[in-house]
Amino acid sequence: MRKLGLDDSIGFMLGIAHRKLSLLFMMRMKQYDITPEQWSVLYRIREQDGMIQKDIGDRAGKDKPTTTRILDTLEAKGYITKQLGKNDRRSFHVYITEQGIKAADEIALIEYQVVSDMSEVLAPDEYEHLAQLLIKISDHTTAWIEKEKEQ
Repeated sequence: MRKLGLDDSIGFMLGIAHRKLSLLFMMRMKQYDITPEQWSVLYRIREQDGMIQKDIGDRAGKDKPTTTRILDTLEAKGYITKQLGKNDRRSFHVYITEQGIKAADEIALIEYQVVSDMSEVLAPDEYEHLAQLLIKISDHTTAWIEKEKEQ
């Protein structure tokens, strides 16, 4: 069996594909002054308005410091507002603004177009299979990360 190099690494290939897709997406949504990372958080807030920061971070796959930074940025851009919790003054609820709704809805169309453009290179069954494999890799990686944290 030959020794696998970096070019054979799934992580390396996924990283390259991710960076290229992110760049294309970022170029197409340039007018909104928002990054793909910020978009993932705004999207989750658009899905369910009024969540607390922890839930937003969990749903967007972001850690607490990253979520805090992104929420501060989205608030400064006028896409969201934060309100202290009534029962727990240590947490706050996040609400999307009218400007945020408009941007989120328009950016969602851009994302759907990027996905559509990329899916043209795959047959429908290939696309579905790739999606299933990525979920499988993600789920197993999460389990390995949790296992590492225990050690």
